[in-house]
Amino acid sequence: MSGETAGLDTEALTWFKSSYSAGDGGQCIEVAAGIGAVHVRDSKDTTRAALAVEPTAWAAFVEFAAR
Repeated sequence: MSGETAGLDTEALTWFKSSYSAGDGGQCIEVAAGIGAVHVRDSKDTTRAALAVEPTAWAAFVEFAAR
């Protein structure tokens, strides 16, 4: 895991909100693919630092979550 992306300019990334997200402000995340990392952040507070994980770790998580 790469850690938090504090200080990293993540504004230039294209963020995608979960397709399971409802419009009622519930708990949700956004994900953006960057160079060498996948960034994950809280969709309700996008000013907080995002979490950065290696692409292989993200792929393993998605595969596990899809089961």
